[in-house]
Amino acid sequence: MGYAHEYADAILHRGRIPMEPVDFVPDWVDRPRKAKFYPGAQTLPLPDPAPATGAGPQFTLPLLSGMLQDSYGLTGRRLGVQANTDLAALPHYTQANWSRGTASGGGLYPVSVYWAAGPGAPVTPGLYHYAPHQHGMRRLLTGDVTGEVRRVLGAEGGEGSEGAEGSEGSAHGPLAAAAGCSQYLVLGVKYWQNSFKYNSFSFHAVSMDVGALLQTWRLWAAARGLRIAPVLWFDEERLARLLGVEAREEGVFAVVPLEWAGSAARSAAGAAAPVTDPGPVVLHRDSERSRAVLEFDTLERIHEATLGRAADRPAPGALDAAAAFPVRGGAPVPLPPPAVAPLGVERALRARRSSFGRFDASRAVTAGQLAAALADCAATSVGSEAERPGGPRLTALYAFVNHVEGIAPGTYAYDPQAHALRPVVPGPPGPFLQRNYFLSNYNLEQAGAVIVPTVRTTAVLDAVGDRGYRLVNAAVGAVAQTFYTTAAAHGLGAGVALGFDNVSYVEELGLTGSDEAPLLIMLLGHERPLPADFRHEIA
Repeated sequence: MGYAHEYADAILHRGRIPMEPVDFVPDWVDRPRKAKFYPGAQTLPLPDPAPATGAGPQFTLPLLSGMLQDSYGLTGRRLGVQANTDLAALPHYTQANWSRGTASGGGLYPVSVYWAAGPGAPVTPGLYHYAPHQHGMRRLLTGDVTGEVRRVLGAEGGEGSEGAEGSEGSAHGPLAAAAGCSQYLVLGVKYWQNSFKYNSFSFHAVSMDVGALLQTWRLWAAARGLRIAPVLWFDEERLARLLGVEAREEGVFAVVPLEWAGSAARSAAGAAAPVTDPGPVVLHRDSERSRAVLEFDTLERIHEATLGRAADRPAPGALDAAAAFPVRGGAPVPLPPPAVAPLGVERALRARRSSFGRFDASRAVTAGQLAAALADCAATSVGSEAERPGGPRLTALYAFVNHVEGIAPGTYAYDPQAHALRPVVPGPPGPFLQRNYFLSNYNLEQAGAVIVPTVRTTAVLDAVGDRGYRLVNAAVGAVAQTFYTTAAAHGLGAGVALGFDNVSYVEELGLTGSDEAPLLIMLLGHERPLPADFRHEIA
């Protein structure tokens, strides 16, 4: 049993047994930058995003620009009056909070996006870093490194290589796509951008952030007939060396092959990018703003435990043993068909926000709106090479219903096959919800419903090893992003929180003795009308 089991247990019990360092206080004055900065690197502005209509089955530079802007680019400034603890700082430009399509724990946005551009793209082949504040690409290295990326992925053998069957179908799985591509996005996390605030808890938060960003891309791409199929198992240390980052300071979590319009064939791309040892290396280095960068033993240990290697890639079907348990509970309460969303994905991402303190119980959520949120979340997956096509779900959903039209207050398990709720605990859940929430930025009883995703974390780790912890949290982060997007598409307020007593939820849901773990809570409801706000769109 690896260290990830120990870390998962500490996360689950942190509401009752605080994680070290117990007395930690963030130094906000010496906080890191909100994005990596490479002095001296040339920044290439990205073109205007492609319109939402008329996209084909392959990426172009305007499409890539649009996906990055709608997911991690800055689209506006948060200036609304709300109940979060950062309210007093928001008017100060140096502490401004910018809106983005993707959610992030604590609003910290620590994920770095790199682009390995090979033949076929309208830029010089090389390695680029996405600069969200400038919406541009910083060139870190000139020259085609896509052959090195394929080697890192273990995809040099082509579509018939081991593990090529992925969640998108045997002929088109993530690894098969990787073998035939000449463009790749790489997701890394510089831990200090998050750990300065969350210390040992940081790994738990940032691995969910990765899942949220991947799901934003999957939603955005699917609306345009494009495909996003991430690879999570690869030679992480070699890829970190290529990126020029210290493996212990920045984790590399995912590689996303892009099917590019007009790109060179796989054989030609491979011929143009010979692989050598020790391989190319980025020489540019990120400039750290903080004068004191702290290290946390727990964070370093879980990072080391989850380092990936292509040879450790799970066999197809390995996760079947970690599937969500059959839905339990009382007689099913049928749900209506999911309500039709007034907004599409792009507009919903622009409208997405956290409803800190703004929920209003006087206006109930409709059963169709709750049904839409549950159905969309239940259909969400990471889509990685570890997940078998048509395989069982990893996540289960529970709903604490406060104020939903036509549904009695109570706690329910969601049955996606029957599209129904099964009663678990009768009676209004508001007192339980508020009693087990640690922060003051939400009144959970005012939300129409609180949805809780669970995963059999221990079973996943037993099935695929310690790196499975990244998959667990990516799956939950993806569900959270779907939830936010669906809520915004229906004009509802939303919030996702980690500051709750997980063990109390285990007990309330009757999960004691199982390995099913609630990892976050998702609040859905109407906001108070006419809130104090400012319009400050910038994109």
